[in-house]
Amino acid sequence: MVNPTGKGKRFVTNYIINSYPIGIATQSYTNRYLQAENKSGMYKNLETDRLIIRPINLTDSKFIIELVNSDGWLKFIGNRNISNRNDAEKYIQKILDSPNFYYSVFQLKTTNKPVGIVTFLNRAEQKFPDIGFAMLPEYEKNGYTLEASRRYLDEIIKSNRYENIIAITIPDNQKSIKLLMKLGLKYESDYVKDNGTLSIFSLSPEKS
Repeated sequence: MVNPTGKGKRFVTNYIINSYPIGIATQSYTNRYLQAENKSGMYKNLETDRLIIRPINLTDSKFIIELVNSDGWLKFIGNRNISNRNDAEKYIQKILDSPNFYYSVFQLKTTNKPVGIVTFLNRAEQKFPDIGFAMLPEYEKNGYTLEASRRYLDEIIKSNRYENIIAITIPDNQKSIKLLMKLGLKYESDYVKDNGTLSIFSLSPEKS
């Protein structure tokens, strides 16, 4: 998971509530709310046995506030300085406005409660797009992140649009590394970025 502005730490983590109602009936707001649904590319509506996977939207502001202020996010990704609904909506809007960033929320079928996100990012500095994930800590150890990430990754592979998929994490983020390996990604290399060491995992290392 990364900052959609491209600044700060860039790490994968398996850390990430009920959504706010729109509450504003203006046409401009509604258009922004629908952007994720209309955005082409890797925004998909998917399901697993236990989860619904859908594009992020502005009604996810409350969920995002809790997610980005969780201990795991702050440790492995960084402080996004998001403390209120307005901050969260601006953060989400940056994602929706970018043609290269896709954030998908996965929620429980039984309650419709959002519990995590899967991201798919096309970075200018990387040859291949990368997949990431984050989750609310109270829903860990249920296999939700693996279930959602595997379903989303299967959809990427099925599209035949990408030669390779990578993931980026810090070497001591063992939870994410174990999950990446379960998804079929393999360690490729380390590199230094902003005075920190990052590890790249790759679905097809021989193509990197």
